[in-house]
Amino acid sequence: MKKIAIITFAILLITIMGIFFITNRYLATEQMKGRTKVGILYNGEINDKGWGQSHYEGLNESAQELDFEVVYEESVPYDETCMEIMERMIDDGCEIIICNSFNYGEWIEKVAKKYPNIEFFHATGTKQGDNITTYFGRMYQMRYLSGIVAGMQTETNEIGYVAAFPISEVNRGINAFTLGVQSVNPDATVHVVWTESWTDYDMNEDAAWTLIDVCNADIIAMHCDSVAPLDVAEEKGVWSIGYNMDNSEIYPNSFLTAPVWNWETFYTPQIEKYMQGKYYASNYWLGTETGLVQLAPLTSNVKPEVANVVAEKKAMMDAGTYDVFYGPVKDNEGVIRIPSGENMPDDVMLNSFDWYVEGVKIYEQE
Repeated sequence: MKKIAIITFAILLITIMGIFFITNRYLATEQMKGRTKVGILYNGEINDKGWGQSHYEGLNESAQELDFEVVYEESVPYDETCMEIMERMIDDGCEIIICNSFNYGEWIEKVAKKYPNIEFFHATGTKQGDNITTYFGRMYQMRYLSGIVAGMQTETNEIGYVAAFPISEVNRGINAFTLGVQSVNPDATVHVVWTESWTDYDMNEDAAWTLIDVCNADIIAMHCDSVAPLDVAEEKGVWSIGYNMDNSEIYPNSFLTAPVWNWETFYTPQIEKYMQGKYYASNYWLGTETGLVQLAPLTSNVKPEVANVVAEKKAMMDAGTYDVFYGPVKDNEGVIRIPSGENMPDDVMLNSFDWYVEGVKIYEQE
């Protein structure tokens, strides 16, 4: 009898454990079925210390807070390959597709038409659709503040600016930066070298060397997704103003500050609205008051008197009492482009900024 009882108990125990295991598997599967899945295409790498990494860290922080799944693909080219990757992510269950570069625009439009029930987020994009959300920050505000830093820090009055492409986004930043420089140092010139690449290290490195060796720049600023200009500045012993992330610990001898992104402030509320069934496609251009765009803390390399000037101007931006492109503003040929008492309209800043303010000099390679 004792032997039968032991066998019976063992069978009962095995049965209970089996039911427990099957139930847990079922619940886990059901939980995964209901878990939102987000796919993101990066034009560079997630550890680039810049644009890609800022999105990676911001989106992952949002994922931890809201408990959604993230899949990603790095170094995605601007061709049909990106369409194939988007469609593969959708087939794998992604409900939201994020593309982190302006250059993916035409491909996003094609895939979005094919998949009207999928939401597409296009960072820096300008063409919104029924299921395409475009979003960016008023980073030109932080560019202006970093220009104040450069204008007060320079000794040669020659400031270098490594820039990827002459599109509205980049031109807007160059002009805002230069207006910041000019506001505190009207004798300074901002020299711009185009690289025709966001991420190519060698091209951005060459541009930085040109600015230092040919243009006599003692400060290097940048609008690219490579840290090459920062590497050159540290090696050459000139000051640097970064972009995308605070890299002050990596460049202790040269780094001054940087306009930086805080992407979780965008991704968390937008994806939360989607998960709640309250989401609709829109266009967002968010300013300093939202926390999306920030200026990295000024390092100890910055002259002490600079901090108060920057803080005063930022407080005015936060309060909405000051913005950058307020007339009168002249271009670099002396023509008034923004009359006195007028602001530049958002649509012009976003889509057709094709001129440069007084103080900008475009380097023409021979």
